[in-house]
Amino acid sequence: MVSSMATEEYEDAIFDAALSTAGTRLLEVVETGNIEAVRGLVKKEQPPMFYQDPESGWSAVHVAASIESSELLSFLLEEGAVWNAVMDCKSFSVDNMGNTAGDIAISTNNQECYDVIRDAGIRSEFILRALGDHVGDAVLKTDDETAAASTDAFLASSLRYTTDENGQEVCMVDAGDGEEVGVMMGWEQPIMDETVRQLCAGHATGSEGLSILNVGFGLGMIDTLFQNLPVRPQLHVIIEAHPDVLEHMQSKGWYDKPGVVVLEGKWQDFIDSEDLSGFGGFDVIYTDTFSEEYS
Repeated sequence: MVSSMATEEYEDAIFDAALSTAGTRLLEVVETGNIEAVRGLVKKEQPPMFYQDPESGWSAVHVAASIESSELLSFLLEEGAVWNAVMDCKSFSVDNMGNTAGDIAISTNNQECYDVIRDAGIRSEFILRALGDHVGDAVLKTDDETAAASTDAFLASSLRYTTDENGQEVCMVDAGDGEEVGVMMGWEQPIMDETVRQLCAGHATGSEGLSILNVGFGLGMIDTLFQNLPVRPQLHVIIEAHPDVLEHMQSKGWYDKPGVVVLEGKWQDFIDSEDLSGFGGFDVIYTDTFSEEYS
């Protein structure tokens, strides 16, 4: 008699094989670039939209980005493909070389494809926040105490500043079990460009420059953009808590830039402090911290 455990293992193997076959078929059809063939496959066979090839780590979204088809990207995302498809249940959409679909779109210099992926990410973040506001922490809260989900663990972790194979600067943190996730990635640059444009539009600065507060330095993308405004900020306050980021900022000369004030600590440490309130107010406030809820 076959044991129940052996039966379960056999059934799992059959399921995994079927999943792999269907997922591989999806990637193959997406690679042809034939949108009607992809529509037909999805409608008829309902393949796993989350599937990632075990050797390359590529999802259907990676493939669509590589062939520069914004139409396919839009369709796949509408059908449930994950804009930041996860390998091994980690929190960033990377293939086995560390590339997100957004990285691939940037590497091909295809702004339209990148915008489709970026917009899907923005929509998903709004939806997740709305769910969090209405269903409560009991449903969405996890017990993840790694640096990817816990502020205290993140601040106690070691960060690694490096460049990826596309020459883009990235900041990585160990998320546990030797797996690294990105604190900030080079492909976010266009998001930061547009953010600064929107935040600073309409401010009459004359020759004085804006007063700016940024919480969370990361790679310094948005702070560099603020510094490169047509009129340099008269005051540029940066709140940063991670010791490795602060060391990186010092090495890059941020402490010596005119008008820049670095407050070392968490924003919660300064919210009622004269160190922050003493500045009297800001024209622009931006925050993009890591491993933190905002409720």
